[in-house]
Amino acid sequence: MNVAASSALRDARRIVVKVGSSLVTNEGRGLDAAAIGEWCRQLAALVNDGREVVMVSSGAIAEGMKRLGWATRPREVNELQAAAAVGQMGLAQMYETKLRENKLGSAQVLLTHADLADRERYLNARSTLLTLLRLGVVPVINENDTVVNDEIKVGDNDTLGALVANLVEADLLIILTDQHGLYTADPRRDPSATFVHEARAGDPQLEAMAGGAGSSIGKGGMITKILAAKRAAGSGASTVIAWGREPDALVRLAGGEPIGTLLVAQTQKMQARKQWMADHLQMRGAVRVDAGAAIKVRDEGKSLLPIGMTSVDGDFARGDVIAIRDSAGLELARGLANYSSAEARMICRKPSSEFEAVLGYVAEPEMVHRDNLVLTSRALAET
Repeated sequence: MNVAASSALRDARRIVVKVGSSLVTNEGRGLDAAAIGEWCRQLAALVNDGREVVMVSSGAIAEGMKRLGWATRPREVNELQAAAAVGQMGLAQMYETKLRENKLGSAQVLLTHADLADRERYLNARSTLLTLLRLGVVPVINENDTVVNDEIKVGDNDTLGALVANLVEADLLIILTDQHGLYTADPRRDPSATFVHEARAGDPQLEAMAGGAGSSIGKGGMITKILAAKRAAGSGASTVIAWGREPDALVRLAGGEPIGTLLVAQTQKMQARKQWMADHLQMRGAVRVDAGAAIKVRDEGKSLLPIGMTSVDGDFARGDVIAIRDSAGLELARGLANYSSAEARMICRKPSSEFEAVLGYVAEPEMVHRDNLVLTSRALAET
């Protein structure tokens, strides 16, 4: 690890720590009180050093299964939700006990994607978390699996950790896992695989190393951590992927010690509104644009005009966040739509001078104004 990277770790003042369910529940055997107590001790050390810390913890469903006496994970959604409800009680109680033993207050925060997709709820969640940090309280965050469904689901706690890092404008995301970090290939299958000590967050090669989204290696494993690091980098937060049972890992990382894999963010922090748009996991629709419009949006920082749109997908309302895709379907940017999908289809490929004749009125000359538009990580990587 170079001097700059080590300094970035030492200088991180606001840190989000994510721990996976296999660590929290000791491979599903139930909440590991000793391990949770150890992490809480380290969190206290960071707080005493002047840091602000947020914990994103998995484990509710696994703990609920143990309490209910279930040997195998259920498939029915209502049973999963029931297990989450039962397990969440034990998870919150454990963190509250262990943090209190280290003279820290705790707060439970349950989130869904819907909480982060709605602008007002996003700001309320952000305000609450920042207030808790200011008060010296450690928020313990999990996805609200008791009520979540596919439409409002974040999906995994690696992604949730990145969203929380963006939400609170963290300097560093630490993902504690049962792996020591990222290798160039699966070391169990490829003896020539080498350990990746440091790389650039968002580098497409990292996804190939992690196995790809559709592989048996990557599904629910390292690939979600690599993608989480790319998402966190959008707000300027670097990410460390490290073994959760490494002695004093959190304290040593905060001291600049090279543990695990460091994925360095290359971007500066976004404005809060643009970060909110970038963090939408699910969008109601998209528009495709021609090559000229793609260049203006991606390379020249211009607004998207309807004359440059070639098609409209989905069903969205004015003010919804939509994706802007090039002719190949790759996402260039996302932003707030000035027109609904029905209106957008009517003014597609038309100049603003014809809007009134087509719609009966003119709201804005742009489909998406540049002030309400943010380039996605793919587009940023190509510029």
